[in-house]
Amino acid sequence: MLYGAQTPRRRDALRNRSAIVEAATEMMLTRHATVLMPEIARRAGVGQATLYRHFPDRQALTAAVVAHELARLEAYVAANADRPAAFRDLLAELLRTQIAMRPLVLHVRRLDRQTRDRYQHRMITTLTGPLRRAQQEGYVRADLAPADLALLCTMIEGVVEAADADAATRSIDLMLEGVCRSVGDAGG
Repeated sequence: MLYGAQTPRRRDALRNRSAIVEAATEMMLTRHATVLMPEIARRAGVGQATLYRHFPDRQALTAAVVAHELARLEAYVAANADRPAAFRDLLAELLRTQIAMRPLVLHVRRLDRQTRDRYQHRMITTLTGPLRRAQQEGYVRADLAPADLALLCTMIEGVVEAADADAATRSIDLMLEGVCRSVGDAGG
């Protein structure tokens, strides 16, 4: 074997990594601002050494959870590519996930600007096609630009910071009424 070449991960290592990411994702769906690494290891059914072998620090684990969530978003978009009316539900789910995964949002905010911008770019890139299709069919206002999607996330973040999750949830409904048309109203 050449020095520096990576060997494929064993199945058990892949399974452990997946269990850790799933446990971290579940824990970040709680209202607790702090998600402790030992608790993640316990929920994943692995030792702390195994957790740290896969994710040497909280930043690496945060990156894995964000990548996992972005992959879920991409899968949803792919599964609904032929349904422009689904954009409203997609946007609502994205914003609700932002509220529900408060610990993840707080961890991401601590990352360097370049990393945050990369995640935001991937999200906007994923949503641009569905946004354009929804606009063409009249389900979304024509003047909404892809970059505005990041602005919508920032607005929800501001409501969570200033008020609470219930107010943020209500603001999503108000926002969607301003951005999207219901299925029966499209095209008119």
